[in-house]
Amino acid sequence: MRAKISTQHRPRRHETAAPAPNPPSTGPLTAEELELARRNHSAPLEALRWPLTPPGLHYTVVHFDIPYLDPETWRLRIHGAVEHPLELTLSDLRRRPRRTAAVTLECAGNGRGRLEPRPPSIPWDTGAVGTAEWTGTPLAPILEEAGLAAEAIDLVFIGADRGVQGGLEQDYARSLTADEAMDEHVLLAYEMGGQPLPPQHGYPLRLLVPGWYGMASVKWLTSIEVLDRPAHAFQNERTYRYSQGAEDPGEPVTRMRVRSLLVPPGMPDFFTRRRSLDAGPTMLRGRAWSGEGPVVRVEVAIDGVWTDAHVEPPTGEHAWQEFSVVWVAVPGPHMLASRATDAAGRVQPLEQAWTYQGMGNNAVQEVTVEVVA
Repeated sequence: MRAKISTQHRPRRHETAAPAPNPPSTGPLTAEELELARRNHSAPLEALRWPLTPPGLHYTVVHFDIPYLDPETWRLRIHGAVEHPLELTLSDLRRRPRRTAAVTLECAGNGRGRLEPRPPSIPWDTGAVGTAEWTGTPLAPILEEAGLAAEAIDLVFIGADRGVQGGLEQDYARSLTADEAMDEHVLLAYEMGGQPLPPQHGYPLRLLVPGWYGMASVKWLTSIEVLDRPAHAFQNERTYRYSQGAEDPGEPVTRMRVRSLLVPPGMPDFFTRRRSLDAGPTMLRGRAWSGEGPVVRVEVAIDGVWTDAHVEPPTGEHAWQEFSVVWVAVPGPHMLASRATDAAGRVQPLEQAWTYQGMGNNAVQEVTVEVVA
């Protein structure tokens, strides 16, 4: 039995809409980058003070347009290489076993705007991250009910947001292998922070793949197509790759790399955002996370001298962890930094390895502070 992507969701080529890829740039932001920056929302770093990011501060990425979906007529179709195709309403999903999990999501391009040369896309600084309590129903039992065919290989998760990228008209869609999709932690989420998903976060339903960069957690989910052959989803094969050039396929982006971010201490200058702080004891705090397991160590540097911070246990298996350290600040300019290590032994690098699409940036953050007497 060979499952095919339905005509409704098949990508269509736009020959006149496929300009050559924009090369990396060292110049000022373009009008297109500024528009992407306006439409896609990052969290201010002071939001790291909250263990759960308020929905309005949580980062968002919208590849095309936010679709308007009527929850009364919306359906989730599960079809293809399955024994029992399903069509589920939102009420059907809400009647199923319910699970709530605190999960940290980060955009794979977070920090791209700091690279030199800069890959042209959303020019993120470091705030494309957030942690929320997501509520939904586990995906695996639904797939078991549908009955994945023995030859099922990949599952394509298709959202309702449609547009043109790379010369192809397409729905935003990502694929997972059958084994990845059957992971017990993967959810079909319909609530964020105990409320229905906000429109920008995927209302009425989104996929949630804990531990992975956010591109895997498809929003506005409408269809799950089970294939008996490898999927060739554009958003898997053409984007979200660790490539070194336009023609380099690179390795796929999957799990989040280990990372930590400090809450900038003191107060900012309105225009420059430079920080100033009164002299004396102050508590430096931040958050650390990894898609490969818990963070076991965070070091904080003051002017290049590293010391271990106290690391709190995670509030959930896939949620970030708070760290803190006391600093007796003396007058003058200072450079602060933090560096995390996860249970798999991965350590944040001091310098960022460059990639053509600006993916997986997790270099040590530096914060300049002027301490005043």
